[in-house]
Amino acid sequence: MNRETLVDPKTQKSNKVVAAVCAAFFAGMIGMAYAAVPLYAMFCKVTGYGGTTQRVDQYSDRILDQKVTIRFDANTTGGLPWKFQPVARDMTIKIGETAQAHYTAANMFDKPTYGRATFNVTPELAGAYFNKVECFCFTDTTLKPGETLDMPVVFYVDPDIVNVPELKDVKTITLSYTFFPIEGVKPVAAAPQAGPIKTNDNTDGNLGG
Repeated sequence: MNRETLVDPKTQKSNKVVAAVCAAFFAGMIGMAYAAVPLYAMFCKVTGYGGTTQRVDQYSDRILDQKVTIRFDANTTGGLPWKFQPVARDMTIKIGETAQAHYTAANMFDKPTYGRATFNVTPELAGAYFNKVECFCFTDTTLKPGETLDMPVVFYVDPDIVNVPELKDVKTITLSYTFFPIEGVKPVAAAPQAGPIKTNDNTDGNLGG
C-alpha cells in the first residue's frame, strides 16, 4: 500500500496551514528588520531619545530669564580628511532665545571629498527640548581640495525644559556633530538665514531683518 494513502487529509491541511504561518512569520521578520532603522530614527526624532534633537520650522515665542551654556563638539570618522571644528567652543543664551552657531570644515586632501553629518546632544534627555530651525545635518556636502565651508546652525532650547524635574536645573548642554565619508555627490547650497538671532562668532549682534 502506498504510504501517501495513509496520510489523513486533515493532517495534510494542518501541515499546509502551519507552513503558511511560518512563511508569513519569516517574511514579517525580514520586513521588520528592514524597517527597524528608519522606525528607530523616527522614534528618536519624535522623542529625543538618545540625544536626538528636534527639527522645527519656527522660532521660539517665549524667552525665560534662566540661562544655559551650549557647548559645541565636532568630530570626523571613517578617515574623512577634513578639519572640522566649531568657530566658538561655547555660548551662553537664555532658554527660549534663538541663537546661531557656526562650524567650519576644511578639506585637507588633494581631491574632492564628500561627507554627511550626524548629531546628538547631552544630556540625552535634553534632546527633546533642543530645537534646530536650520542645520547642516544629514546634508550631503562636497568640499574641493583645500576648500573651507562655513556651516551655521540656528537653534533654541524649548522653555518647557524647566518643567522636567531631571532637567530644570541643567546648566550646560553639549551639541555634537560627527561627519562621516560618503560616495561622491553634488554639493547642496546652505539654506538662507532669517530672523533675529544670537551668534557665536564673537559678536552678539542680530542678523536678518
